[in-house]
Amino acid sequence: MADSSQTPQSRQLQVETHGLDVIGDAERKGTPTTLFWPWFGANVSILGLSYGAFALGFGISFWQALVAGVIGIVFSFLLCGFIAVAGKRGSAPTMVLSRAAYGVRGNRLPSVISWVLTVGWETVLTALATMATATVFSRLGWGGGTETKVVALIVVGALTVVGGVMGFDLIMRLQTVITVVTGVLTIVYIALVADHIHWTTVSAVPAGSAQEFIGALVFMMTGFGLGWVNAAADYSRYLPRSSSSRGVIGWTTFGASVAPLLLLVFGLLLAGSSSTLNKAVAADPIGALTTILPTWFLVPFAVVAVLGLVGGAVLDIYSSGLALLSAGLRIPRYLAALVDGVLMIAGSVYIVFFADDFLGQFMGFLTTLGVPIAAWSGIMLADLLLRRRDYDEGDLFRPNGRYGDVQPTPLLLTLAATAIGWGLVTNTAASWLSWQGYLLDPLGLGGKSGSWAYANLGVLIALALGFLGTLALGRTRVQRQEAEAPSPEAVPAV
Repeated sequence: MADSSQTPQSRQLQVETHGLDVIGDAERKGTPTTLFWPWFGANVSILGLSYGAFALGFGISFWQALVAGVIGIVFSFLLCGFIAVAGKRGSAPTMVLSRAAYGVRGNRLPSVISWVLTVGWETVLTALATMATATVFSRLGWGGGTETKVVALIVVGALTVVGGVMGFDLIMRLQTVITVVTGVLTIVYIALVADHIHWTTVSAVPAGSAQEFIGALVFMMTGFGLGWVNAAADYSRYLPRSSSSRGVIGWTTFGASVAPLLLLVFGLLLAGSSSTLNKAVAADPIGALTTILPTWFLVPFAVVAVLGLVGGAVLDIYSSGLALLSAGLRIPRYLAALVDGVLMIAGSVYIVFFADDFLGQFMGFLTTLGVPIAAWSGIMLADLLLRRRDYDEGDLFRPNGRYGDVQPTPLLLTLAATAIGWGLVTNTAASWLSWQGYLLDPLGLGGKSGSWAYANLGVLIALALGFLGTLALGRTRVQRQEAEAPSPEAVPAV
């Protein structure tokens, strides 16, 4: 066992042996401030600039996009902060703590959804890093074709997989380096392209409707905090249980939000100043940003782009491995991360070499999985709010314990909220999701081509139904669970 008196940054690097097990008291170290590094490093990606173009793509003005972005980013990461509290109260991965609401085996459904979401995100980030590298090499005259993409994919994939396999200690060190390097180079990028901003052009972008504003708001939520909420407790579980809950919430929210907020503002100014750049971002969100750079900064830009995207992908692959274990696969954590790495590379190959419309598929992915994740988030948040005691560690792994095997009410609530939510979102840019939006016409919202078609209300509705439904129906269940005597300590199989 590693010396528990050492911090993750000072311990000798080794493959993390922890899987779904609870972190022992001797290994719970640090303060809530340490949460700043992984969350900032995972969200300082230059991709944040592209969200300016994504937001304006809803047909709204600069000020509308800014308000939608601020609310969407801060609120969604605040949800992550609340769920991170569960980590320090239970010292187990997020999708293990979710068993308290769903039951030990009933929790496999949200675990599978969480796994798909995190694998999807790590695939998107790896593909973007690959395409950005190819674009930079092409501008420098060093290639940029298929061979460059293959090499870039191998390098980016290797960095991500190694980080996920090694685990917590390497991730904490890696995120600290990424935070510093990426933060400095991003500031240089902003200084170099600032003269491409034309406020007269930006301020002339016409305002959109309330429905378009809501659509942009929901997109920001699903693109930021709702993409992380299912992994929010995976790092706070290493903190002592005596850590301040307010500190956990505050440092998680601040660390995750500060970089996206700053990048969004600048991204909006850039995209609003040039319709050409705005359209180019849809095809190559990172590579398009190189077109306004001086040649000498292209290599540093590639570094900042790749490091920022790898920072997010590493956290995703770590949490996707934990979600896969929670779904029932009985292998060591590092092998689960390796399995996800293989899937990530296969998915990246499809995006880089075969997919034609990146933005359409990306938005379809976010809104579709955003609905069940929002429903799970609402249930998890309400369940956490109802609890007055820390989680019982042993019973999180025991189907006949206080949390039960399968809890039907949360499962049915998740399914119902998802079904209703999918009926209120549309993804016309992704043909394989054209079946969604089936409730828009019956509810008098104009159908799939009406004014509410792209508001994606389903995400907000699913979040509200999960939260309010659990507050109304889960109180007795939680009280019954907390009335039982503490269980003997248990050791999980994996």
